[in-house]
Amino acid sequence: MSVKIRLQRHGKKGKPFYWVVAADARSKRDGKFLEKIGTYNPNTNPATIDLNLDKAVQWLHNGAQPTDTARAILSYKGALLKHHLDGGIRKGALTQEQADAKLAAWLDEKAGKVDAKKSGLSKAEADAKAKALKAEQEANAKRIAAQAEAAKAAEATEEVAEEVVEAAAEEAPAVEENNEETQA
Repeated sequence: MSVKIRLQRHGKKGKPFYWVVAADARSKRDGKFLEKIGTYNPNTNPATIDLNLDKAVQWLHNGAQPTDTARAILSYKGALLKHHLDGGIRKGALTQEQADAKLAAWLDEKAGKVDAKKSGLSKAEADAKAKALKAEQEANAKRIAAQAEAAKAAEATEEVAEEVVEAAAEEAPAVEENNEETQA
């Protein structure tokens, strides 16, 4: 029986969530599996991966072949490196302490990169919020200025209208006198 380390899809439509499982190669994608090794959530930024490193390495030692995506996940979390270092220990090229030190150094470096990415993303998000707030404040200032202009224009038209009404009122008695003279 050939064993694959692969992803098993869960979650709802448009929001995938995956289990990393060791399964018989002949079983369906979401079917029966031998053991759940971890989870993978691509909906977060950066993607959230929870992997039992020892179980994954044990399955690799037993001959399980990861799929391409599962291989990328195992590489990201250091399972392939640990498997490689364990091979060096078996051959006598490394001691267990040296392998553990190399793995710990690699994991620390990887954690630093992930933290840097998270801080960069949060900084970019804060910058985007500040830029949006500034743009909104400018738009509000323009809108208020336009309303003030419109109010001034409305007052000016009202004053002109009042002057026209007053001028018409002054001309109205003169027109009535002319009408009376023409009728008489």
